Amino acid sequence: MNVIEYGRFGAPHEVCRCIEVDAPGPPGADELVVEIAACPINPADLLTIAGTYPGPTELPARAGIEGAGRVVALGGDITAFAVGDPVISLARANWAERVTLKESQAIKLPAGIDMRQAAMLKANPASAHLMLANTVALKDGDWVIQNAANSAVGRHVIALARARGLHTANVVRRDALVAELQAIGADVVVVDGDDLAERVAAESGGAPIALALDAIGGAATMRLADCLADGGTVVNYGFLSGAPCMIDPHQAIIHGISLTGFWLAPMIGRLSRAEIEAMYGNLAASMTDGTIATPIEASYGLDDIGEALAHAAREARNGKILLTPNGPIR
Repeated sequence: MNVIEYGRFGAPHEVCRCIEVDAPGPPGADELVVEIAACPINPADLLTIAGTYPGPTELPARAGIEGAGRVVALGGDITAFAVGDPVISLARANWAERVTLKESQAIKLPAGIDMRQAAMLKANPASAHLMLANTVALKDGDWVIQNAANSAVGRHVIALARARGLHTANVVRRDALVAELQAIGADVVVVDGDDLAERVAAESGGAPIALALDAIGGAATMRLADCLADGGTVVNYGFLSGAPCMIDPHQAIIHGISLTGFWLAPMIGRLSRAEIEAMYGNLAASMTDGTIATPIEASYGLDDIGEALAHAAREARNGKILLTPNGPIR
């Protein structure tokens, strides 16, 4: 079977290759074999392969933070899954035709879920949900601001916030995205710039904002902090600029602005199995009813991995790039 592997850190489209390996053998007593239907290429995948995001310390390594598929074989001790069940993988190394998972690494999905969307359930919807739910106590009518609002996380923040009765101020890099995000429920959409705080205040009617979600770092963090009410919190969850997060002493000391970080992996590790299942069950239901969805720009097979990774690295895309390891999804 085919998998994606890289033997050194570097530009993903240059260092990743599709290789043939032995297919998984019969699963152990507490294992499942899953045929992967789809897996997205996320920014975190690109950064991991480049060596700038936490990941494998020994190479060669296999790639792929997310993946969804169907169970094709079960160990004898497993009773909560059946052959044919759709699942997401909580393990890594999902850019493969098949993967072997421990029972604890699989989450069952509703029958009939769109496998393309399901492939993108693990990371971005969960990150959006947990940042909204666990960082600041928000009540109906409160405001949240975010940058990189056209990203997958950003779109989920808009949808999940709206479902909770929250308002969102959304920062983007180009004018063409304003109407698009307004159409999916964004209350305010503005293009980033030095006078960001003044424009956000004008568009939001001066509403106090307690929470900012930052995917970029650098000076973009400081511009978000300028938009917050006294005592507000900036949550950085992304490395997009490659620059250190910045807030100035006036923001921190005079206005009591806090800067903290969010990383999904350790957060998931602190949840019980019941909590993980409940969270993904709720998110899958929101995906099935159309509350949350991610645009898809293109799909590629594993043998086109170089082209797929180069496409995923382009700026100004209009959707995710998916891999479909076992062929197009009908």
